[in-house]
Amino acid sequence: MLLQLKRVFEEPGQSAEIDTSLSVAELEEQRPYETFAAPLTIKGAVRNRAGVVTLSMTVSAVMEHTCDRCLKAFEREYVHDFTHTLVKAFANGEDEEEGYEDYVVCPDNTLEIGELALTDLSLEMPSKILCKEDCKGLCPKCGKDLNEGGCGCE
Repeated sequence: MLLQLKRVFEEPGQSAEIDTSLSVAELEEQRPYETFAAPLTIKGAVRNRAGVVTLSMTVSAVMEHTCDRCLKAFEREYVHDFTHTLVKAFANGEDEEEGYEDYVVCPDNTLEIGELALTDLSLEMPSKILCKEDCKGLCPKCGKDLNEGGCGCE
C-alpha cells in the first residue's frame, strides 16, 4: 500500500493514521519463501512534529513454521512495534550515505508501507525457529521425537 505523505511533510502538526492489511495472496507474491497463515496487519500513524516526520506502527502477523529441531509444523503470532524517521530526500542528493541508516527515504512524498512492514518483521524473526523454547528435537540415531519421550537408544 502506497501512502501519500505530501501534506504531512509540508505542514507541521499534520498526521495520517494507518490501518491496513496485506492479504495472504499479496504476502505470497512478495515473500514466497515465508508462509503466512493470516493477513498481515499494520496500524499506526505518521506525524509531523516541528518538521520531524515520524512513523510509529504495530505490525501483526501469524506465520506457519516448521520447527528446526523436531520438524513439527506449527503457527506463531508475531506482534512488533516499529518507529522510523521519514525524510523526503537526503540534503546532499545521495540515495543513502553512511550514518543515515536510521532514516526512511520517501521519494515523491510516498511510502510503500507494506514493504517496510515486511522488512521490519523479517529483521525481528529469530534465526532458529523452534516450536517451543525447550524443544528436545529428534534422536540422531532413530529419529524419534524426544519431546514425546525417550527413544531407548544408547
